[in-house]
Amino acid sequence: MTILEMNHVSKAFGGAKALSDIHFTVEEGEIHALLGENGAGKSTLMNILTGVLPADQGTIRFLGKDYPSPTITQMEEAGIAFVHQELNVINDLSVSDNIFLCREIRNRLGLINQKEQLRRTKQLFEDLGVEMDPSAMVSELKTSEKQLLEICRALYADAKLLILDEPTTSLSNSEIDHLFGILRKLRDQGKSFIFISHKMPEIFAISDRYTVLRNGEFVTSGNIKDITPHAVTSHMVGAQYVDAEVYQPRKLGEPIMVLDHYSGEGFSDISLEVQRGEIVAFTGLAGCGASELMQTMFGALPATGGRFSVNGKALQGSIVHFMKNSVAMLPSNRKENSVVPDMSILENFYLAEHELSRGKRPFIRMKDELRRYESQKESLHIKAGDPSDSISSLSGGNQQKVFLARWLNIGADLLLFDNPTQGVDVGAKEEIYKLILQFASEGKTVIINTLEIPEIQKVADRCVVFYEGKIVKIFEHREVNEHDVMLYSTNAIETAGEEMRS
Repeated sequence: MTILEMNHVSKAFGGAKALSDIHFTVEEGEIHALLGENGAGKSTLMNILTGVLPADQGTIRFLGKDYPSPTITQMEEAGIAFVHQELNVINDLSVSDNIFLCREIRNRLGLINQKEQLRRTKQLFEDLGVEMDPSAMVSELKTSEKQLLEICRALYADAKLLILDEPTTSLSNSEIDHLFGILRKLRDQGKSFIFISHKMPEIFAISDRYTVLRNGEFVTSGNIKDITPHAVTSHMVGAQYVDAEVYQPRKLGEPIMVLDHYSGEGFSDISLEVQRGEIVAFTGLAGCGASELMQTMFGALPATGGRFSVNGKALQGSIVHFMKNSVAMLPSNRKENSVVPDMSILENFYLAEHELSRGKRPFIRMKDELRRYESQKESLHIKAGDPSDSISSLSGGNQQKVFLARWLNIGADLLLFDNPTQGVDVGAKEEIYKLILQFASEGKTVIINTLEIPEIQKVADRCVVFYEGKIVKIFEHREVNEHDVMLYSTNAIETAGEEMRS
């Protein structure tokens, strides 16, 4: 049975078409993948469905009822829930308080019945197979647990259709498997999902049907079993996507970065030497210590032992100290650690440069900043409108390019990129890969942390595999393959060796 029908939906912003004559349907008890590059119109369509934005034209019918001008409240009450990529849980409340937020259970005196809320939350988690303490503070939860909490909150509100926007971005493989198990169980119970993702293996593992949008227009729709990942990608980008290696070997310079028995939170005894112009990829299972190492190399976490030097100088102390010594970092969580949402594109761009020059130049020369921004915008191919527009107006890929420009603006020599293509589409990924190679060819040294082996194959000169906070293997570019990297990432090599010895 079709539970959602959106027909002839169109939307324009200031004369620019965001959606044009879109048709979109969802069946009862299905997981429907909504696909397209950043800027394809997916978010606009979902915002119209959930009442955040009004459509210029078109019709919406959900569970047999027409919604000519839907509001947020109407669609929530109808049974539609939007679980955003950027989580909306309240860290200062408990797990059960988040589940019952705005729907609190109260006693005869009007006070919140905490005991009953805890009991019902525990029952909900047991029904779903979720292992989480209802009384725990949300601030203590892992990102994966917060993701599940949002889904549980929507289910408690009796949502019939859940929109999941990039739900696996911060999850490990085992956490993804657990989430997908829950989704399949709920699908079999009649719940429906709109699944938004850029990760082809996940799309084909969990989805029943798909719809592709491109440049605000409907392209195609069908059963996922009747199409290939290659064909879906071609529909998304509007041209034949060639899954070719973009890697280019180059002459490397002198050693620029040295880790000597370096230790810190989540890692220990790391020794590694990296040359000028080299691209080195860190990888391993989520929680392997690579991300923590990278944060320590930027001063965001304290080192507990060993030495880290750049250009022959040992570094320790504050982030600003590391920045002054030509180290820059793109963190994995854009929302919490890169984006300043109340600032414009231009202000986000010159933030690092202004921080470093605060004592020397306390005043901002807007003319100079605009000139530098326009230069970086052109070289990085940033698709953006007026520099005074909000940074939030840009797609994820273009936001990431603005943050790249932020660090290039201060002339950093060592670029640390923690999951640099997280949450960006196929086309933007390819552009970022080419930029990384371009930076290296210009003499910058790039360290990336990624769980995606194809990403490593496209850009890295070497691949450093971590397991439980230690380097267990270093592959040269020609040696990198998913099978061998996974063997070391999971410690299967050591386990196999022990079995043979026994």
